[in-house]
Amino acid sequence: MPLIAPQGLSRRSFSLALAASAAVLRANEPEMRWALLSDTHIPENPEDAYRGFRPVENLRKAVPMVLEAKPQGALLCGDAARLLGTPGDYRALQSLLEPVATRMPVAIALGNHDDRKNFLAVFGASQKGVQPVKNRHVLVIEGPAVRFIVLDSLIQPNFTPGLLGKDQRTWLAQYLDAAAPLPTVLFMHHTPDDGDTALLDMPRLMDIIRGRTMVKAVVFGHSHRYLHLAWEGIHMINLPALGYNFSDEEPVGWVDAVFTARGASLTLRAIGGNTERDGKTVVLSWRA
Repeated sequence: MPLIAPQGLSRRSFSLALAASAAVLRANEPEMRWALLSDTHIPENPEDAYRGFRPVENLRKAVPMVLEAKPQGALLCGDAARLLGTPGDYRALQSLLEPVATRMPVAIALGNHDDRKNFLAVFGASQKGVQPVKNRHVLVIEGPAVRFIVLDSLIQPNFTPGLLGKDQRTWLAQYLDAAAPLPTVLFMHHTPDDGDTALLDMPRLMDIIRGRTMVKAVVFGHSHRYLHLAWEGIHMINLPALGYNFSDEEPVGWVDAVFTARGASLTLRAIGGNTERDGKTVVLSWRA
Protein backbone atom coordinates (compact mmCIF):
# COMPACT_ATOMS: atom_id res chain seq x y z
CA MET A 1 0.00 0.00 0.00
CA PRO A 2 1.58 3.34 -1.00
CA LEU A 3 2.12 6.03 1.58
CA ILE A 4 0.04 9.16 0.98
CA ALA A 5 1.48 12.43 2.26
CA PRO A 6 -0.91 14.76 4.08
CA GLN A 7 -2.21 17.63 1.96
CA GLY A 8 0.25 20.50 1.67
CA LEU A 9 3.23 18.40 2.81
CA SER A 10 5.83 17.61 0.15
CA ARG A 11 7.05 14.04 -0.32
CA ARG A 12 10.51 15.06 0.92
CA SER A 13 9.10 16.79 3.99
CA PHE A 14 6.88 13.80 4.68
CA SER A 15 9.86 11.45 4.46
CA LEU A 16 11.80 13.64 6.85
CA ALA A 17 8.84 13.67 9.22
CA LEU A 18 8.65 9.87 9.13
CA ALA A 19 12.37 9.62 9.85
CA ALA A 20 12.02 12.05 12.74
CA SER A 21 9.14 10.02 14.18
CA ALA A 22 11.18 6.81 13.94
CA ALA A 23 14.08 8.57 15.66
CA VAL A 24 11.78 9.59 18.52
CA LEU A 25 10.58 5.98 18.87
CA ARG A 26 14.21 4.81 19.03
CA ALA A 27 15.36 7.61 21.31
CA ASN A 28 14.80 5.62 24.49
CA GLU A 29 16.19 2.35 23.13
CA PRO A 30 19.45 1.42 24.88
CA GLU A 31 22.42 1.03 22.58
CA MET A 32 26.11 0.25 22.80
CA ARG A 33 28.53 1.97 20.44
CA TRP A 34 31.91 0.28 20.23
CA ALA A 35 34.93 0.63 17.99
CA LEU A 36 35.84 -2.81 16.63
CA LEU A 37 39.43 -3.40 15.55
CA SER A 38 41.30 -6.53 14.58
CA ASP A 39 44.71 -7.73 13.45
CA THR A 40 46.62 -4.60 14.38
CA HIS A 41 49.90 -6.57 14.29
CA ILE A 42 51.80 -3.91 16.22
CA PRO A 43 55.58 -4.49 16.31
CA GLU A 44 58.10 -3.11 18.76
CA ASN A 45 59.92 -1.53 15.79
CA PRO A 46 57.70 1.27 14.40
CA GLU A 47 59.37 0.99 10.99
CA ASP A 48 58.28 -2.63 10.54
CA ALA A 49 56.29 -2.98 7.32
CA TYR A 50 54.43 -5.68 5.42
CA ARG A 51 52.93 -5.43 1.92
CA GLY A 52 53.71 -1.71 1.96
CA PHE A 53 51.74 -1.10 5.18
CA ARG A 54 53.19 0.07 8.47
CA PRO A 55 50.92 -1.21 11.26
CA VAL A 56 52.11 1.42 13.73
CA GLU A 57 51.22 4.23 11.32
CA ASN A 58 47.84 2.63 10.66
CA LEU A 59 46.94 2.54 14.35
CA ARG A 60 48.15 6.11 14.78
CA LYS A 61 45.71 7.12 12.03
CA ALA A 62 42.85 5.12 13.51
CA VAL A 63 43.11 6.36 17.12
CA PRO A 64 41.91 9.94 16.41
CA MET A 65 39.07 8.51 14.31
CA VAL A 66 37.99 6.28 17.18
CA LEU A 67 38.10 9.19 19.61
CA GLU A 68 36.07 11.37 17.26
CA ALA A 69 33.38 8.66 17.01
CA LYS A 70 32.99 8.76 20.82
CA PRO A 71 32.23 5.07 21.39
CA GLN A 72 31.60 3.60 24.82
CA GLY A 73 34.50 1.19 24.38
CA ALA A 74 36.93 -0.41 21.95
CA LEU A 75 37.52 -4.08 21.26
CA LEU A 76 40.55 -5.52 19.47
CA CYS A 77 39.75 -8.95 18.04
CA GLY A 78 43.13 -10.65 18.18
CA ASP A 79 46.58 -10.59 16.59
CA ALA A 80 47.33 -7.47 18.56
CA ALA A 81 51.06 -8.12 18.13
CA ARG A 82 53.06 -8.43 14.92
CA LEU A 83 54.26 -12.06 14.95
CA LEU A 84 55.46 -13.50 18.25
CA GLY A 85 53.77 -11.33 20.87
CA THR A 86 56.95 -10.05 22.47
CA PRO A 87 56.84 -7.79 25.55
CA GLY A 88 58.08 -4.95 23.35
CA ASP A 89 55.18 -5.43 20.94
CA TYR A 90 52.67 -5.05 23.76
CA ARG A 91 54.42 -2.04 25.27
CA ALA A 92 54.28 -0.36 21.86
CA LEU A 93 50.58 -1.24 21.53
CA GLN A 94 49.85 0.05 25.03
CA SER A 95 51.48 3.38 24.20
CA LEU A 96 49.56 3.72 20.93
CA LEU A 97 46.23 2.88 22.61
CA GLU A 98 46.78 5.15 25.61
CA PRO A 99 44.64 8.05 24.25
CA VAL A 100 41.75 5.60 23.85
CA ALA A 101 42.31 3.67 27.08
CA THR A 102 42.22 6.86 29.17
CA ARG A 103 38.68 7.57 27.94
CA MET A 104 37.04 4.16 27.63
CA PRO A 105 37.51 0.44 28.32
CA VAL A 106 39.63 -1.43 25.79
CA ALA A 107 39.03 -5.18 25.57
CA ILE A 108 41.50 -7.39 23.71
CA ALA A 109 41.05 -10.93 22.44
CA LEU A 110 44.06 -13.13 21.73
CA GLY A 111 45.04 -14.40 18.29
CA ASN A 112 47.64 -16.73 16.87
CA HIS A 113 50.34 -14.04 16.80
CA ASP A 114 49.83 -13.18 20.46
CA ASP A 115 51.56 -14.55 23.55
CA ARG A 116 49.20 -14.97 26.51
CA LYS A 117 51.84 -14.55 29.22
CA ASN A 118 53.45 -11.49 27.66
CA PHE A 119 50.07 -9.92 26.90
CA LEU A 120 48.80 -10.34 30.45
CA ALA A 121 52.02 -8.93 31.89
CA VAL A 122 51.32 -5.65 30.07
CA PHE A 123 47.52 -5.52 29.72
CA GLY A 124 46.21 -7.90 32.38
CA ALA A 125 45.35 -5.25 34.96
CA SER A 126 43.37 -3.21 32.41
CA GLN A 127 41.11 -6.01 31.21
CA LYS A 128 37.69 -5.89 32.85
CA GLY A 129 35.21 -8.75 33.22
CA VAL A 130 37.81 -11.52 33.34
CA GLN A 131 36.27 -14.98 33.71
CA PRO A 132 37.64 -18.00 35.63
CA VAL A 133 38.63 -20.15 32.66
CA LYS A 134 41.94 -21.91 33.26
CA ASN A 135 44.82 -20.80 31.03
CA ARG A 136 42.51 -18.65 28.89
CA HIS A 137 41.83 -14.93 28.61
CA VAL A 138 38.02 -14.72 28.59
CA LEU A 139 35.96 -11.57 29.21
CA VAL A 140 32.29 -10.77 29.71
CA ILE A 141 31.12 -7.22 29.08
CA GLU A 142 27.53 -6.52 30.14
CA GLY A 143 25.74 -3.56 28.61
CA PRO A 144 22.21 -2.20 28.69
CA ALA A 145 21.42 -3.60 25.25
CA VAL A 146 23.84 -6.44 24.52
CA ARG A 147 26.34 -8.73 26.24
CA PHE A 148 29.79 -9.28 24.75
CA ILE A 149 31.70 -12.50 25.45
CA VAL A 150 35.34 -12.39 24.40
CA LEU A 151 36.77 -15.87 23.86
CA ASP A 152 40.38 -17.08 23.62
CA SER A 153 41.27 -19.22 20.60
CA LEU A 154 45.08 -18.98 20.93
CA ILE A 155 46.92 -22.32 20.96
CA GLN A 156 50.50 -21.01 20.94
CA PRO A 157 52.28 -17.98 19.46
CA ASN A 158 52.85 -17.98 15.71
CA PHE A 159 50.89 -21.22 15.23
CA THR A 160 48.12 -20.45 12.78
CA PRO A 161 45.08 -22.63 13.73
CA GLY A 162 42.94 -21.84 16.76
CA LEU A 163 41.16 -23.87 19.43
CA LEU A 164 38.75 -22.97 22.21
CA GLY A 165 39.24 -26.28 23.99
CA LYS A 166 36.94 -28.34 26.18
CA ASP A 167 37.28 -26.25 29.35
CA GLN A 168 36.36 -23.03 27.56
CA ARG A 169 33.50 -24.63 25.62
CA THR A 170 32.10 -26.13 28.83
CA TRP A 171 32.36 -22.78 30.58
CA LEU A 172 30.60 -21.05 27.66
CA ALA A 173 27.67 -23.49 27.59
CA GLN A 174 27.20 -23.27 31.35
CA TYR A 175 27.51 -19.50 31.37
CA LEU A 176 24.92 -19.05 28.62
CA ASP A 177 22.49 -21.40 30.38
CA ALA A 178 22.77 -19.46 33.64
CA ALA A 179 22.86 -15.93 32.22
CA ALA A 180 19.94 -13.56 31.81
CA PRO A 181 18.47 -13.69 28.28
CA LEU A 182 20.29 -10.61 27.03
CA PRO A 183 21.25 -10.57 23.33
CA THR A 184 24.81 -11.88 23.23
CA VAL A 185 27.63 -11.39 20.75
CA LEU A 186 30.68 -13.67 20.80
CA PHE A 187 34.13 -12.31 19.89
CA MET A 188 37.16 -14.42 19.06
CA HIS A 189 40.09 -14.21 16.72
CA HIS A 190 39.88 -17.28 14.50
CA THR A 191 37.48 -17.76 11.60
CA PRO A 192 34.67 -20.25 12.41
CA ASP A 193 35.06 -22.39 9.30
CA ASP A 194 36.48 -25.81 8.48
CA GLY A 195 39.85 -24.66 7.15
CA ASP A 196 43.09 -26.07 8.53
CA THR A 197 44.13 -22.58 9.71
CA ALA A 198 40.76 -21.70 11.25
CA LEU A 199 39.02 -22.63 14.52
CA LEU A 200 39.61 -26.36 14.84
CA ASP A 201 36.66 -27.00 17.17
CA MET A 202 34.25 -24.88 15.16
CA PRO A 203 31.57 -27.64 14.91
CA ARG A 204 31.50 -28.00 18.70
CA LEU A 205 31.15 -24.23 19.13
CA MET A 206 28.24 -24.23 16.70
CA ASP A 207 26.61 -27.07 18.63
CA ILE A 208 26.70 -24.84 21.70
CA ILE A 209 25.26 -21.70 20.14
CA ARG A 210 22.81 -23.14 17.62
CA GLY A 211 19.99 -23.69 20.10
CA ARG A 212 20.93 -20.95 22.55
CA THR A 213 19.09 -18.19 20.75
CA MET A 214 20.43 -15.41 22.96
CA VAL A 215 23.61 -15.69 20.84
CA LYS A 216 22.98 -13.38 17.92
CA ALA A 217 26.38 -12.98 16.27
CA VAL A 218 29.99 -14.15 16.18
CA VAL A 219 32.65 -11.53 15.44
CA PHE A 220 36.16 -12.55 14.41
CA GLY A 221 39.27 -11.51 12.48
CA HIS A 222 42.21 -13.65 11.32
CA SER A 223 41.47 -13.72 7.56
CA HIS A 224 42.14 -9.99 7.01
CA ARG A 225 38.83 -9.76 5.14
CA TYR A 226 35.70 -7.68 5.71
CA LEU A 227 32.73 -9.99 5.31
CA HIS A 228 29.19 -10.57 6.61
CA LEU A 229 27.52 -13.98 6.44
CA ALA A 230 24.81 -15.81 8.36
CA TRP A 231 24.59 -19.37 9.65
CA GLU A 232 21.20 -20.60 10.85
CA GLY A 233 20.24 -17.03 11.65
CA ILE A 234 23.48 -16.24 13.53
CA HIS A 235 25.45 -13.38 11.99
CA MET A 236 29.08 -14.10 11.20
CA ILE A 237 31.04 -10.85 11.06
CA ASN A 238 34.61 -10.93 9.78
CA LEU A 239 36.37 -7.70 10.77
CA PRO A 240 38.91 -6.08 8.46
CA ALA A 241 42.54 -6.01 9.52
CA LEU A 242 43.98 -2.70 10.66
CA GLY A 243 47.63 -3.69 10.27
CA TYR A 244 47.58 -4.77 6.62
CA ASN A 245 45.49 -6.74 4.15
CA PHE A 246 46.38 -9.95 2.37
CA SER A 247 44.62 -8.92 -0.85
CA ASP A 248 44.36 -5.58 -2.64
CA GLU A 249 40.61 -6.17 -2.84
CA GLU A 250 40.22 -5.85 0.93
CA PRO A 251 40.07 -2.70 3.06
CA VAL A 252 42.45 -1.85 5.88
CA GLY A 253 40.59 -0.24 8.74
CA TRP A 254 38.14 -0.67 11.62
CA VAL A 255 34.39 -0.79 12.22
CA ASP A 256 32.21 1.73 14.05
CA ALA A 257 29.49 -0.51 15.51
CA VAL A 258 26.21 0.29 17.24
CA PHE A 259 24.47 -2.59 19.04
CA THR A 260 20.87 -2.62 20.27
CA ALA A 261 18.54 -5.31 21.57
CA ARG A 262 17.15 -5.66 18.03
CA GLY A 263 20.31 -5.71 15.95
CA ALA A 264 23.43 -3.83 14.98
CA SER A 265 24.72 -1.35 12.45
CA LEU A 266 28.32 -1.64 11.26
CA THR A 267 30.07 1.23 9.49
CA LEU A 268 33.42 0.62 7.85
CA ARG A 269 36.16 3.17 8.50
CA ALA A 270 38.81 2.33 5.90
CA ILE A 271 42.20 4.00 6.14
CA GLY A 272 43.88 2.08 3.32
CA GLY A 273 43.65 -0.82 0.94
CA ASN A 274 40.40 -0.95 -1.00
CA THR A 275 38.40 2.02 0.31
CA GLU A 276 35.30 1.52 -1.88
CA ARG A 277 33.16 0.59 1.15
CA ASP A 278 34.50 3.32 3.42
CA GLY A 279 31.58 4.94 5.25
CA LYS A 280 29.12 2.26 4.12
CA THR A 281 26.83 0.87 6.81
CA VAL A 282 25.50 -2.68 7.07
CA VAL A 283 22.37 -3.12 9.21
CA LEU A 284 21.77 -6.50 10.88
CA SER A 285 18.64 -7.79 12.61
CA TRP A 286 18.95 -10.36 15.38
CA ARG A 287 17.32 -13.79 15.12
CA ALA A 288 14.29 -14.40 17.32
